[in-house]
Amino acid sequence: MLKRAIDPLRILINDSRFTGVMLIVCTVVSIFLANFSGFGAAYKNLWDMEWFTAHFHLPETLLSWINNYLMAFFFLMAGMEIKRELVTGELSSFKKAVLPFGAALGGMIVPALIFAYFNIHTHYSKGWGIPTATDIAFSVGIASILGKRVPVGLKILLMALAIIDDLGAIVVIALFYGGHINMVFLGIAAALYLGLIGCTYFKLKFGVVQIVLCFGLWFALFNSGVEASIAGVLIAFATPVGILPEFEKYIHRYVNFLILPLFAFANTAILLPANIMGSFGSTLSLGIMVGLVLGKPIGIFLFSRILVALKVASLPRNVNWKQVFGMGALAGIGFTMSIFTTMLAFKTEAFRDIAKVAILSSVLVSLVFSMIYFYLTSPKVLHEHEESKAVKQPVGAEGEFALNLSEA
Repeated sequence: MLKRAIDPLRILINDSRFTGVMLIVCTVVSIFLANFSGFGAAYKNLWDMEWFTAHFHLPETLLSWINNYLMAFFFLMAGMEIKRELVTGELSSFKKAVLPFGAALGGMIVPALIFAYFNIHTHYSKGWGIPTATDIAFSVGIASILGKRVPVGLKILLMALAIIDDLGAIVVIALFYGGHINMVFLGIAAALYLGLIGCTYFKLKFGVVQIVLCFGLWFALFNSGVEASIAGVLIAFATPVGILPEFEKYIHRYVNFLILPLFAFANTAILLPANIMGSFGSTLSLGIMVGLVLGKPIGIFLFSRILVALKVASLPRNVNWKQVFGMGALAGIGFTMSIFTTMLAFKTEAFRDIAKVAILSSVLVSLVFSMIYFYLTSPKVLHEHEESKAVKQPVGAEGEFALNLSEA
């Protein structure tokens, strides 16, 4: 009796669409707690509370720990998926591997140009980097909700594009928004990473040496001024393909049911300004919203189309151009990096409030548009029993469930 009751819940939880739904729920709850619960200031202060001082060279607040440390494990899982696809899967040829780089470039240039069109001669001009970002956790989570309407190859492309976009955003912040790079720590990080690659090259069994190098790499990157969570991608790329499934088996539950919910709660603890409607008439708001909602899909689609037309790149298997445009709409969910760039671009609180409202509104519009778009243009082709089989597929001797892109 108990087993019959638990099995449907277990199947639901191990369906990757559940992760996307959970992210949306956490976001809604967090915004409610921050603005309509009666203790919004205390809730926001919870995430901004200092745990360590700068003397420890560690993240100082709970929000910083989540974004810099815990999210490294999410990027580790994402990086493992991408490496597997680069070696044996959808991105294993040069033409397919180059596509996400070009798409990410288009998804940054076009939104920046749109923002500049609205704000080039205004006090908001420094905010051009805000609409160039893609939030990997939210965009991939929404893709998971859409299930079989988003082909596996398209999800891989979206994840690769989002990670490249994130790296691009870090470069933009470092070069144009006063991001300070500590070359000593960056050099230490490079040396540690070479050591990690050396372990793989000489086929050293994974153990204490690699673990120490991994944590050292994260610490060095954090103190170098580079986004520390990217250490997860670097570690994944330096890890032998053969042991990736074992890594995923141990971390995927923690990532999906602890790290991502904490990420959603912490990054949506935003106090909305009193005059929300008035902010939409600002050119700052227009530049951000049009840049993310329209600029992202247009830029990604155009640059991808050009690369394929020039025969430099090729589309993943079972992916068409309608779906690429829809993927661009998903990439318009900027959120975390957009808010982070906002805090660096503007010192005036009023400007920040306008930008935050525009970013949150863009998330909602991009989310609704992309879901409607995929439901209309990509009808579900698998029969119900086939989908059920995909969701229930066990891995390992213990019959545990793997939660990866191919299940959605």
